[in-house]
Parts: sequence; C-alpha cells; structure tokens
Amino acid sequence: MAFRLIPRDEGFFDLFNELSSKLITSAGLLRDLFSQPERLAELAAAIKDVEHEADHITHEVSTRLATSFITPLDREDINNLAQELDNVVDLIDGTARRAQMFHLAESREPARKLCELLVQSVRQLQRAVVDIRNPRAVTTSTREVKRIEAEGDSIYFGAMQALFAGSPDPLDVMKWKEIYDTIEETLDRCQTVAIVLESISLKNS
Repeated sequence: MAFRLIPRDEGFFDLFNELSSKLITSAGLLRDLFSQPERLAELAAAIKDVEHEADHITHEVSTRLATSFITPLDREDINNLAQELDNVVDLIDGTARRAQMFHLAESREPARKLCELLVQSVRQLQRAVVDIRNPRAVTTSTREVKRIEAEGDSIYFGAMQALFAGSPDPLDVMKWKEIYDTIEETLDRCQTVAIVLESISLKNS
C-alpha cells in the first residue's frame, strides 16, 4: 500500500510532447531547406539549434529517470522512446549537414517530395505521442506512418533510377545519392518510432 501513496512522475509525457514538437520543427525546416536552397546556411543552422534542444530534452528524460521513484511507463520504454525520437532529429540534422557540406545550390523534386512526406510522418508521430494512452488512436497514427514510409520508398526508388540514368555527373550522383539515402533513412526511423509507440501503448492499455 505504501507504494500507491507515492505519485507517479507524469512529467515524462510532457517531455515526450516537447521532443515530438522538435521533430515537427526540424522536419519543417528541412523541407524549407530543399525548397529554398539559397537559405541553406540559415536553415542548416536553425536545424542544428533544434537538434541541440532535442538533445537537452533527451538528457532531461535520462536525469528524470534516475531520480523518479515511480514512473508511468516501464523505465526501458521511456528511455527507448526518448532515444528514438531524438534519433529522428539527429538524422534530419545529418541531412542538413550533408547538404551544407556538398554546397547544394539547387532543389530537386524527389528531395522536396521526400521532405514533405517526412513532415507528414512526424505529424502522425506527434499525434501518437499525445495519444500514447489511447491504443486505438495510436494505431491509427502508426498505420499512417507505415503508409507514408511505403510511399517514400517508391519516391526514393524512382529518384535513384533517375539519378543513375544516362551519363550522369559522378559528383552529382555522389551528392544526391547521399541526400536521398539519408532522408529515406529518416522516414524508416519514423516507422521505428511508430513501432515503439504502438508497443508501449498496447502494453499500458
């Protein structure tokens, strides 16, 4: 009975919500980056700032885990979800850094389409985070993330085909392959987050 008198630390849900908002912000900035390549330096710097903010929140989750006696979810699940959400922001930052490293001065339609899908995907993840204690709502969002990932695979495949068609410039191939690979990997990571969210939600329903 004594344990029931100690309140669970519900603050983790607020931290998850904060982290999911960083996904929304960074994905939107990446979409802008590939739509407005002339703003590359500005937008890459803004994404880096968001990445630092996400790291800070993830660290706060770890610190809170170390000091909380009773948690609303399994400790391993809390840590795993925070890390996976942070990984998405890290990959978005990695994409922006590659664009900066390659001095990209042009925009390509497949990159814009993939980034738009990424924005849609992280919005669904944010909904699932907010609804984490509602398995039916979480499942609806995570299914949409999986559908978006499949659409992204199709765009990625077409982009790669076009990239290697004819006699392409080897430097262009190297740069854009790296960009497409990283955005596609980020969409894949969103699906990983969706699986984690679905598992946690079902476990705690």
